Amino acid sequence: MRRLWEIDALRGLMLVLMTVTHLPSRLTDPLGQPFGWVSAAEGFVLLSAFVCGLVYGGIGHQKGVPAMRQAFWRRAVTVYLCQAALLLFLFFVIAGLGLRADQPAVHERVRYFMAYPHQAFVWALALVHEPALLDILPMYILFMLASPWVMAYGMRHGWQRPLTVSAGLWLLAQFGFTNWLYRGVQALLGVPVPLDETGAFDSLAWQFLWFAGLWLGCSRHDAEPPRLVFSPAVVRIAVAIAIIGIVWRHFGPTGQAPFGGHDALNQWFDKWRLAPLRLLNLVALCIVALRFGPTWLAHLPRPKVLETLGSSSLSVFCAHLVAVFLVLVIWGGDFHARPWWGDALMLAAVFAGLYAVAVGVVRWEARVKPPPRKKVVRPRSA
Repeated sequence: MRRLWEIDALRGLMLVLMTVTHLPSRLTDPLGQPFGWVSAAEGFVLLSAFVCGLVYGGIGHQKGVPAMRQAFWRRAVTVYLCQAALLLFLFFVIAGLGLRADQPAVHERVRYFMAYPHQAFVWALALVHEPALLDILPMYILFMLASPWVMAYGMRHGWQRPLTVSAGLWLLAQFGFTNWLYRGVQALLGVPVPLDETGAFDSLAWQFLWFAGLWLGCSRHDAEPPRLVFSPAVVRIAVAIAIIGIVWRHFGPTGQAPFGGHDALNQWFDKWRLAPLRLLNLVALCIVALRFGPTWLAHLPRPKVLETLGSSSLSVFCAHLVAVFLVLVIWGGDFHARPWWGDALMLAAVFAGLYAVAVGVVRWEARVKPPPRKKVVRPRSA
């Protein structure tokens, strides 16, 4: 299947924004949630789900559901191995270096491991204990394990029921159902990991974004794909919401918290539960991108660097976490630990390393990819 360079470029942009957000520097706060009350994580999850639906949906239509299921499981195993490698690096390299350097930012990320090393390591490999920054890939793994069953149902019977169930789970998550469910399982099975050590993302809420993206990608293979065309009135409303979000976020007096210290009001924009107003902001941005994106792309140069980063998104994502951990060991989590020129040099070095990883992965995949089979032309019988 031909790669969509536009999707790769957008994923590359999300990786750049996530890297800048996770690296402690003077750009961390200004570029956090750059598009309003939406972060790069939402865009990355939605785009990744769309690509999975597009690629694995094609496999399902061409080779059948069993082949699609095996492809999903192979990818889930690959992501799991990446998560395991990052856990080993954090627990047995970064933790030791952080203790020697006495960096509180590192201590905060490995505090449960330092208190209960064996327990933390085992439950982290079981995807229950999720240290800070290592709570995204476990969510991906769970979603990918569930995806072939959902996609198979959607391909055979339509997507209305799966999306309705998914929306219902998202709604339950808004009322704390995920925490209630975990505490029930914890009491039933004796899981020792505290709730606050199971990662920041509410998987029951974020699954709605994943399966919506999966449907959008898989539906491209339908005989009549759903038309993503919106009325002028809807587009105007979406533009208004997008502009309000961006102005409010970057020029408002409260920074990255929509309502400052009013926690009850901020919950309507909560990132971790994918709260309703945050989801509304994301939908508005998607409508604006679908309506005006093709026109913008026609007048902009093709961003080859972002495209390269996005085409190797898993490797670049893992490499960016390694870079973040090393920066935390060296300088800690202080946003002003270096002068401006120091931040510039650090960011330049990190992005040069990420680009080198992406180029290396692209070249490696080009080497190991089997050549296309030549079509054998049989001579016609006389």
